[in-house]
Amino acid sequence: MTEYLPILIVTAIIGAFALAFLVAYGVLRRKQRKSGERNMADREIIRRLLGYAKPFRKQFALVFAVMVISIAYDVAAPLLVGKIQGIIKGKFELPQLYRMVGVYAAVLVVSVVCTYFQSMTLQRIGQKILTRLRLDLFTHIESLSHHQLNEIPVGKLVTRVCNDTNAISMMFTNVLVTMLKNILVIAGVLAGMLMLNYALTLMVLCFVPFVVLFTVIFQKFSRKVHRDVTDARTDVNTYLSENLSGIKITQIFNREQQKLADFLQRSRKLRRAKQSRIFVFGIFRPMVYMLFVSTNLCLFYFGAKGCIQDTTVLGQVITSEIIVSFYMYISKFFNPIQTLAEQFDTLQNSFASAEKIFTILDMEPEVVDEPDAMELDEIRGEIEFKDVWFAYKPGEWVLKGVCFHVEPRQTVAFVGSTGSGKTTILSLICRNYDIQKGQILIDGIDIRKIKISSLRRHFGQMLQDVFLFSGDIRSNILLREEGISDEQVWEACRYVNADSFVGKLEGGLDEVVRERGNNFSAGQRQLLSFARTILHKPSVMILDEATANIDTETEILIQDSLEKMKNIGTMLIVAHRLSTIQHADKIILLSHGQILEEGTHQELLRRKGRYYQLYMLQYEKQQLQSQGA
Repeated sequence: MTEYLPILIVTAIIGAFALAFLVAYGVLRRKQRKSGERNMADREIIRRLLGYAKPFRKQFALVFAVMVISIAYDVAAPLLVGKIQGIIKGKFELPQLYRMVGVYAAVLVVSVVCTYFQSMTLQRIGQKILTRLRLDLFTHIESLSHHQLNEIPVGKLVTRVCNDTNAISMMFTNVLVTMLKNILVIAGVLAGMLMLNYALTLMVLCFVPFVVLFTVIFQKFSRKVHRDVTDARTDVNTYLSENLSGIKITQIFNREQQKLADFLQRSRKLRRAKQSRIFVFGIFRPMVYMLFVSTNLCLFYFGAKGCIQDTTVLGQVITSEIIVSFYMYISKFFNPIQTLAEQFDTLQNSFASAEKIFTILDMEPEVVDEPDAMELDEIRGEIEFKDVWFAYKPGEWVLKGVCFHVEPRQTVAFVGSTGSGKTTILSLICRNYDIQKGQILIDGIDIRKIKISSLRRHFGQMLQDVFLFSGDIRSNILLREEGISDEQVWEACRYVNADSFVGKLEGGLDEVVRERGNNFSAGQRQLLSFARTILHKPSVMILDEATANIDTETEILIQDSLEKMKNIGTMLIVAHRLSTIQHADKIILLSHGQILEEGTHQELLRRKGRYYQLYMLQYEKQQLQSQGA
């Protein structure tokens, strides 16, 4: 019994580690159940990811064939070295040795060439898959409703499209094929060992259950820490996206140190998450190496015992050639396993990122086309609300039974206090949100029966906060639409008086527009938004506080533009300054989601109701301001 004491000690040590890992695994499972976080099964993730690889199955089959050839080196090398050992040990001639070394070198060269071809092919396939995945993700994000987009920070979406897709790219370009290759190598090595000496092979296989056990436990811990890293990275990106956009406010209020402290807090969280990932991997890899050393220990113990004492193991004779070959085979057996550990770490990173991506892709758009939705080539601009109820949050009604009718080519203004539902009405007409009760009709057709893209094509929206994209003036007016000449662009600029400043710019239509158009004034950005709206010839124009926060001179230009635009089609206006809507065909006064008054400017003044009170308040304020000036 004492002669087997070293083996028993090794077994006891490995068993103690296995027991400790099982306890830690049980604790982790309980924590995951309590957290309630989404945890997709690996099988489901792989199934969905392989859907992106399906169009490239022929290329993957070719890579697989090349990979099988390259594996020949890993399987044949130990046998060749063992034969060389046998030749050297006995009487041999140099030509015989040269032939064996030449065969070994040829197998090595073939393996290297195959590996190069495999790597280049996988990189090309991986980039194509990555492009398709990013396109699907970006397209899906575009289909989400305004409410859904408001719920997701921009930084999180940027992380999903950029960082997380890159992590998945590694899986296709390296991990999956390398893991498959390593599995085949392990199978080939086992076959070679069985042919060489099945008794020593059985000894090696005694360590395999521990490899499987450690791998399964590592998989759970690895997924957890990778999910934590992804969440922490998303948090940092979200914070940067918001605070870099608002950095001017931070400087104005002298809050740099507070923002730095907040950023450091998130950075430390990311650092701790990455340290946890390193710690988990730092435990798993040495455990696999411990099994490798333990296997070699047993090999040398039984092999040396067999050679020295001239005994057999399970009836099998052990020679020095067998020991040399088995030493190489054990290395070939455990090297893929250790590589699998590294690849498994990367794979778990990919799975954690894929889980986040599929969470976005699985979000069902709240506003979608009905199965029988129709295309509208043109609309007259007749709009009707029939008992419309709407709430952003269940039970908190923003609109309560709103009813009104707009004739084609009419100009209708919506007024009322903040939160009365003015902007909400304009958003509902374009189906940025869907109503809970009632009907909204365009030319007598329920807007839910019209395709969203077709409906919005006939609307032109001019908002208070004009968004300009980085590029030039031309691209911001065209919005990438082709087939429109520069003369048509200039004509739109002249129509809305935007040529008054565009013509003075050194670059003209080619003038550079920086991020969010911050090199232009609010009034200039507004005139550019008018120009791009007019250029696309909308049947219904929507203006939401388009004249707010601009200087008097620019407001005169905008008012002149509005007068011209009234001739184009139906116009819906939201305004707080009642002086700007006196010539509207109809004015609708809203309060707490309900219509209080409706009529022309003069009609509402004669009634001396709520509209009259608002108008008189603004009139008296203007008089006081003019007297003070």
